[in-house]
Formats: sequence, C-alpha cells, structure tokens
Amino acid sequence: MSATITVKDKAEAERFEVAVDGDVAGFAQYRRRPELIAFVHTEIEPKFEGQGLASRLIGAALDASREEGLAVLPFCPFVNIYINKHPEYADLVPEAFRAKFGL
Repeated sequence: MSATITVKDKAEAERFEVAVDGDVAGFAQYRRRPELIAFVHTEIEPKFEGQGLASRLIGAALDASREEGLAVLPFCPFVNIYINKHPEYADLVPEAFRAKFGL
C-alpha cells in the first residue's frame, strides 16, 4: 500500500507543509510580501528523509507561487538548488536577483 502525500500552504504559519498519510513530514518556511514570496528554510523530519519529500514539497510550493503570480526569492539553499536543477522555475526569480542566487 502506498502512502498518501499532500502539500498544503499553511499561510497562518508562513509555511508549506508536506504530509505523509496525514503526518507532517516537513515544511518550507517563507515570508510573504505583496507579489513576493521569500523561501527561507526547508526541513524534513529525520524519519522521512531520503524519500524525495523535500523535492515534492518545493515543486508544489513553486507551482503554487506561480499560480498566484508571486516572484520567488530562494534564500533557502535547498530551494535555490532545486531551482538550479529545474530551470523551468528560474523565471519565478526576478531577473535583477538571479545573479545573486546563481541563476
């Protein structure tokens, strides 16, 4: 039986959460401003590491940011690396900031 993996924006906590069968497995902390979202920290609980959950979490968070028309600032190293490995998300980072983030 496969696990049910969900990603939800918990705006009141300023983070996206990834859950496995309803148990929170990790989160991506952010700061929102009008038209902008800055990702500052990503964390996966040790017992859930190595399952690709951080990538699922960040992919969903970036997709949601795109849907809302938000510019993204990837201060979190994992988010920055994810965008580098998935260049289809690089356009979310404002052109003026891309060099700062190595994009």
